[in-house]
Amino acid sequence: MGLISDTHGLLRPQALTALAGCDLVLHAGDVGDSEILKRLSEIAPVHAVRGNTDEGGYAAELPTSLTLPLEGLTLLLHHGHRPLSDERLSDCQVVVQGHSHKPSLQRREGRLYINPGSAGPRRFSLPVTLGLLRIDGDRATAELVDLQSPAGSREQL
Repeated sequence: MGLISDTHGLLRPQALTALAGCDLVLHAGDVGDSEILKRLSEIAPVHAVRGNTDEGGYAAELPTSLTLPLEGLTLLLHHGHRPLSDERLSDCQVVVQGHSHKPSLQRREGRLYINPGSAGPRRFSLPVTLGLLRIDGDRATAELVDLQSPAGSREQL
């Protein structure tokens, strides 16, 4: 599945290419425009959450967080600008969040934490990235895709 965040109204062609073939797309907030979700839904079904800059009609329909059962795992999708309670995290094996624009993959306390970074307008010297997640039974693996490198360099966990 594809993981994207912080598009802020910009959906790059490289993002569409990297997400092609995904079975599901998760947007971790700061979408910026309902057209982004519409275009992503042409690739695969989309689940999205509201970020701190999402306003207007489309944003009112987005939850602030979402728990999804996926095969043998439970995934928690949220933007990341508000802390999560231990109760919300207790049943999740995968946590996807955006907000910081800093891509990261970490395993902590038996959970996989993924921040796909920002796929929208470049901020500061941060890379422009998205993530890919694979679930096989009760095992999750992820990678980050740099959308500005010619070969789409990848970091895996």
